[in-house]
Amino acid sequence: MSKAVNISENKQIRQVIAASSVGTLIEWYDFYIFGSLAPIIAAQFFPKTNPTAALLSTLATFAAGFIVRPFGALVFGRLGDLVGRKYTFLLTLILMGGSTFAIGLIPGYGKIGFAAPLLVLLLRLIQGLALGGEYGGAATYVAEHAPPARRGFFTSWIQTTATLGLLLSLGIILLTRQSLDAKPEVSIAKFEDWGWRIPFWVSILLVGISIYIRMRMKESPMFTKLKSEGKTSSNPLKESFTNKSNLKMVLLALFGAVMGQGVVWYTGQFYAQTFLENICKTDFGQSRTILIWAIVLATPLFIFFGYWSDKIGRKWIMMTGLLLAALTYRPIYKQMIEVTATSSALVQDGLTKVERSLTPIEGKNYGLLTMTTYTHFDNGILEKQVVKDTLYNTDQKSVKPEKKMSRTLPQNKYWQMVMLIFIQIVYVTMVYGPIAAFLVELFPTKIRYTSMSLPYHIGNGVFGGLTPFIALLLTTIYTQDALVGLWYPIIVAAVCLVIGSLYINNRIDKNVND
Repeated sequence: MSKAVNISENKQIRQVIAASSVGTLIEWYDFYIFGSLAPIIAAQFFPKTNPTAALLSTLATFAAGFIVRPFGALVFGRLGDLVGRKYTFLLTLILMGGSTFAIGLIPGYGKIGFAAPLLVLLLRLIQGLALGGEYGGAATYVAEHAPPARRGFFTSWIQTTATLGLLLSLGIILLTRQSLDAKPEVSIAKFEDWGWRIPFWVSILLVGISIYIRMRMKESPMFTKLKSEGKTSSNPLKESFTNKSNLKMVLLALFGAVMGQGVVWYTGQFYAQTFLENICKTDFGQSRTILIWAIVLATPLFIFFGYWSDKIGRKWIMMTGLLLAALTYRPIYKQMIEVTATSSALVQDGLTKVERSLTPIEGKNYGLLTMTTYTHFDNGILEKQVVKDTLYNTDQKSVKPEKKMSRTLPQNKYWQMVMLIFIQIVYVTMVYGPIAAFLVELFPTKIRYTSMSLPYHIGNGVFGGLTPFIALLLTTIYTQDALVGLWYPIIVAAVCLVIGSLYINNRIDKNVND
């Protein structure tokens, strides 16, 4: 009889994990598709006169979605503690999917001017609010179904969804671009013109599937028990943040764990992508497949570290990840620059090729000149320089040309780069794999959704979400040091490491005082 009960319980927890994970993965996909397409979105929704300013504006819009996540945590956390986990994160899923789909419908800056970036910003804010309520609900829901001795293992499956959501966004972007046309040049042009919208439209299909799955879910047994006994919180916000002992746990969770986890997460998976494209000048397709390989190889470690945290505790796994990140980020990124460098390489003159094309503009006395130079270096790197210029037929004077440069890496350097990104994502798995169980165990059931969501989304949304923007901004101010942007995540991780090491208890398979 007990064996049959165990089989039934295991089947139930697997269904809970699957239903929660699918929806959360899709929400992360919706949220990160914007960041994955930041350079293209910058050209679509902001003036093209200053590409760097446009990219910074796009990253700021991307970061805005993170900044409002704590407010979403308060709104939906309170709702989840009052009416239940299931319907609250069903609502967040609908808001997220609808906003993502709508971004794919907004006309570009050339058609509606500044209304375009304003509409994008509004939808990003809605996305941020929705995500603020999603993660806490999903992590709480799974944790409240899981036996305490396996809470780290079971909640670690939810932890994979953020990385898998990024992986899904990268995969659909590449598939879309490659499907538009057999000729690479044509497919790139189509993708940058209108094809980038397709990944946003795909969201509505994924959300529809997830809504169907989540409608079949039952409420958390712990919350159901509290509700039947009339013990649910009447004011989750007040109980979470005016009770001194609970507020202490909220602050400790933020400054001793989640703050550092947030910057490690976004450095390893978002700033790394920005760095590959803007500093290393890696080819668009290669930069994304490098991330995809690193993510695929590292993702199982989320489960491993979640499982291991059930055996040895959550604290030291997370602290070790912070320590390694703080010590090795600059050497890793310095190596990334060296792998893609061509300054000391010799040009193979016989293989250099220049292509020119002049496209007449109807009704005008000038055309668009495109000059593409392919330079092969003896270290195997192929450098592609594209210069687009408006060339007048009358006096041959040109306006400010648009320049783009990218580097295609040979196989050996490509896999070196995969390994360098993989190491960073290993750090991500160490700090992120155990953290859901860690947060759940800090707070009682009746205010858990609210209490754990706020520090998580401040740490990830504010400290973590601002990482790509602050890091890129620092590189534009201190142009002599390409690695200057790394000081932000290094300092935040180091501060969190000190606080966490001194004040966080090492929890091992511990029941929560509900």
